[in-house]
Amino acid sequence: MALIYIVEDDENIREIEMFALKNAGYEVQGFDCASAFYARLKEKVPALALLDIMLPDEDGLSMVKRLRAAAETRRLPIIMATAKTTEIDKVKGLDIGADDYITKPFGVMELISRVKALLRRSRGMEEERLIRLGPIFMDDERRAVFAGDRPCELTYKEYELLKLLLLNAGIVASRDVILDRVWGTDFEGESRTLDMHIKTLRQKLGDAGAMIRTVRNVGYMLTGE
Repeated sequence: MALIYIVEDDENIREIEMFALKNAGYEVQGFDCASAFYARLKEKVPALALLDIMLPDEDGLSMVKRLRAAAETRRLPIIMATAKTTEIDKVKGLDIGADDYITKPFGVMELISRVKALLRRSRGMEEERLIRLGPIFMDDERRAVFAGDRPCELTYKEYELLKLLLLNAGIVASRDVILDRVWGTDFEGESRTLDMHIKTLRQKLGDAGAMIRTVRNVGYMLTGE
């Protein structure tokens, strides 16, 4: 059950939002000011935050900037709720890092729909950052790779090559596609460069290196078999 924080100084609106989201199956906590929200945030980061722009101690736009600047909340899904309706306000909120924008007054069903959609998107992005196939695990945010429990120190090109193969696991990546994606369209070196990187990548992955299959006259494929 996803935890959602609501920061809204209007008690009536906050209670309606909390009631609606709780009925939709979410765990919800409400705050009437930014300071109370920050205090709770130190204890636990939610799955999503719904922020009002007009608050007594700090405006929502400033809060978004602050949340995006902190490592713990840099990727926190944020929906901004405000009575403002001008396009410039919406653009401003999205430009500084908000993921979505909802204008008051809004319907309960619209709120629930937007929350569900953003949580789905955020889960999808999380899955893309953490990639696993068999014993190979890649944390793309930290640019860290593990083969089993053993960390693998890869060069930049080795890392990008492995990432391409992981994201296309079970699919043959042609030599031309790999050279284009990893080395760039302006690469003028020999294709032998790719073979050497595959060789060293296999070595660094240890036993897991055997998962990189050579498809003769075509390219390479990463398989979990």
